Amino acid sequence: MSFAATPTELVVAGLALVALVLGLAALLRGRGGGAARLDVIEAGQARLERALREEMAQNRREAGAGLQSFGDALERRFDRLAADSAAKLEEMRRTVDEKLQGTLEARLGESFRQVSERLEAVHRGLGEMQSLAAGVGDLKRVLGNVKARGIWGEMQLEALLGQILTPDQFLTNVATKPGSAERVEFAIRLPGHDKDMEVLLPIDAKFPREDYERLLDAADRADAEAVESAAKALETRLKAFARDIGEKYLNPPRTTDFAIMFLPTEGLYAEALRRPGLIDLLQRDFRVIPAGPTTLAALLNSLQMGFRTLAIEQRSSEVWQLLGAVKTEFARYGEVLDKVQKKLAEASSQIDKVAVRRRAIDRQLRQVEGLDPVAAARLIELEIATPDAEED
Repeated sequence: MSFAATPTELVVAGLALVALVLGLAALLRGRGGGAARLDVIEAGQARLERALREEMAQNRREAGAGLQSFGDALERRFDRLAADSAAKLEEMRRTVDEKLQGTLEARLGESFRQVSERLEAVHRGLGEMQSLAAGVGDLKRVLGNVKARGIWGEMQLEALLGQILTPDQFLTNVATKPGSAERVEFAIRLPGHDKDMEVLLPIDAKFPREDYERLLDAADRADAEAVESAAKALETRLKAFARDIGEKYLNPPRTTDFAIMFLPTEGLYAEALRRPGLIDLLQRDFRVIPAGPTTLAALLNSLQMGFRTLAIEQRSSEVWQLLGAVKTEFARYGEVLDKVQKKLAEASSQIDKVAVRRRAIDRQLRQVEGLDPVAAARLIELEIATPDAEED
């Protein structure tokens, strides 16, 4: 590629030549040169200017051609760069799409799995809720019916009695008053003064559900006035129950002079305790003691310990008689043992005497010459076991 001066360099060179020519012209004029020389200089200057213009035009053409070539090369490079960038971007897009697709599929699969598990858990929960709703409905139907509600309280009371007492320690559906059709649900059999006479402790289950539920609803609403009204209604109902138990089932000395009113829930029993003076009133006026599940269990455990202590006291005479018989037999056993000891001592003494005589005989027989075993056996008519016979 040939060297081409830039337009700025050409302009500078042209100005330098013009300045040089003007300087020469001024020098010649100063020296008194003629017009002919001036014409020659001007003609040279004109040729120089034309050459300069032609050179500048040529330089402009070459510069334009160079710029065009540079622009074409730059455009081709930009095209290649754009193509490479597009290819790289396409490759990156495919890679990102593949990764996004894999990640999306994994995330979707995990999400579907979690959703399936949650749906299955929800389905199980719905099934349990349906079962619970059915159970609650059954319980509501039981508690809604007065007779069924009483049976539920009786079943709970019977289960509690069966866990602590033995079957022969309590009775079911007992008539405590002769000639009366009223029967108490359960009665504990207590020992009386006479061995053949027993005393019954009546226990009856009561559950005022409506009054208790109204009290709970009022407490949930934080309605103090409604709570007090419902509590008074519950207190009135418990008094009526206690009066009914006392009049129907108490019959001393066939029964104790008090009965137990079993309240099936601890919450109901707590409400009875919360009413000021209610427990004392029921005991004083109606001879009835309210008891919740925990309180009744403690009372039954105390009675069971009393039953065991009484059984031990009743059998104590038999135990002493048995110990006396054992003592007598043991004395006889000692006498027999003494006799056996004497017999053993006599036998030991006889054995010692026999041993002494045997040693004396041995001393006397030391001088006698011994025979072979066969001859000795023939002589004293004894059988000698041979080695073959012993092996057989």
